[in-house]
Amino acid sequence: MEKIKVKLDKREDRSYSILIGSGLLDTLGQGMEELGFAGSCALVTNKKVGALYAGRAIKSLKAAGFKVVTVELPDGEQYKSLSSVSRIYDCLIKNRMERTSAVIALGGGIIGDMAGFAAASYLRGVPYVQVPTTLLSQVDSSVGGKTGVNHRLGKNLIGAFYQPSAVFIDTATLSTLDKREFKAGLAEVVKYGVIRDKSFFSFLDDNAATLGASNAASSPALIDAIARSCAVKAEIVGLDERESGIRSILNFGHTFGHAIEAATGYKKYKHGEAVAIGMVMAAEFSRVLGLTTTGTVERIVGLSKALGLPTSRKGVSATGLLKYMRLDKKVKAGAIRFVLVKALGKVVLQEAGEAEIRGFLANFRGF
Repeated sequence: MEKIKVKLDKREDRSYSILIGSGLLDTLGQGMEELGFAGSCALVTNKKVGALYAGRAIKSLKAAGFKVVTVELPDGEQYKSLSSVSRIYDCLIKNRMERTSAVIALGGGIIGDMAGFAAASYLRGVPYVQVPTTLLSQVDSSVGGKTGVNHRLGKNLIGAFYQPSAVFIDTATLSTLDKREFKAGLAEVVKYGVIRDKSFFSFLDDNAATLGASNAASSPALIDAIARSCAVKAEIVGLDERESGIRSILNFGHTFGHAIEAATGYKKYKHGEAVAIGMVMAAEFSRVLGLTTTGTVERIVGLSKALGLPTSRKGVSATGLLKYMRLDKKVKAGAIRFVLVKALGKVVLQEAGEAEIRGFLANFRGF
């Protein structure tokens, strides 16, 4: 088992651990007990994940003496809403959950974001624990404390920064993950190599065939990739918890990617797929602006293709993208801020005007 520490404000009471290993679901109760939890807890999941893993999690929690109540939500980005969070509140209130009662998120990023937001706002804040079961959530959304829901006009516009008490990553859960969902998660893994760690990018390049294979979930290369991804994110979150500075680089590919998701009604692309397209677009935009070389763009595109990730924005118009990019959380004084590439492992934040973006979109659809 690997253990990575997220250190916040250089204070132990504001820090938490990311535990990575196979079979951690079966020791979840013991892990919660070691964190000082006792009494009642609420397990938030969806129907698909619940059928696969809720039984094991509940058995472990009950064996450690916890009283467990379960909230099962619908599965899908379209259900990442305030109405779904309200269902969590209903359960917490009905079962008289107290300020010491933990909310446990068992599932992918959607479940983690909603459970975290409910925990942040119920009784003005109760503790929560992340148990991510998708690759994307294991390497990205479960770490760092971003919680929230979508609004009909944009993604993740309602939410809060609220850190978990711990993250338990059971890598064995990836064995049941849909192939397309698994590949989508690899986009966030690639992101870390581009924004912070050139050697990690080279590692991914060298192991692309293994990571893109059908049996990748059980490969040592994937376990290493998860751990290295979490280490990069933990470092960045520790430096900038509330995204006032360096943490913004974690949005590489997301300005384009979120707009692609919204413009297609969150139905055509999975989040990771949209981010993959967004990263390619951001890389090419960087080249057009004179920030990076053709060679750097080719390496990012090449790795994306080797991992089976999409690299073109099929079915999304420039007008549709701009409409939603204007609503991006990072817009300031009418200018849209991008994370752009200078070289592998080095990115910069730069604003661009609408005319500049429109010109780029008119001439570029993908590779």
